[in-house]
Amino acid sequence: MITCFIRYEIDPYKKDAFMEYARNWGQAIPRCGADLVGYFAPHEGSVSTAYGIYHLPDLASYEAYRARLKDDPLGRENYEFSQREKFILREERQFLKIASTPHKGQDL
Repeated sequence: MITCFIRYEIDPYKKDAFMEYARNWGQAIPRCGADLVGYFAPHEGSVSTAYGIYHLPDLASYEAYRARLKDDPLGRENYEFSQREKFILREERQFLKIASTPHKGQDL
């Protein structure tokens, strides 16, 4: 199991647009095959840092998931929405594997 952590730098004046973006991914991501942990928007502290987190079995599954997401109508629409509204200033994606044990029966 791998976990994708996406760190976003967002325009603090467009937080509502990011919230809509996150809600849309909340529908599209699970439908396309990833186990969505959630999207997290600024609440206190930094007003420009947000996160998206989801699990997949491996990188091959990630590639298949990305292809399905690209063909998903809401996925395409959400990507176009982010490009049009420009509320994401920067995006960083990392893939991590859990290192602590035990963890709800997941194999390392």
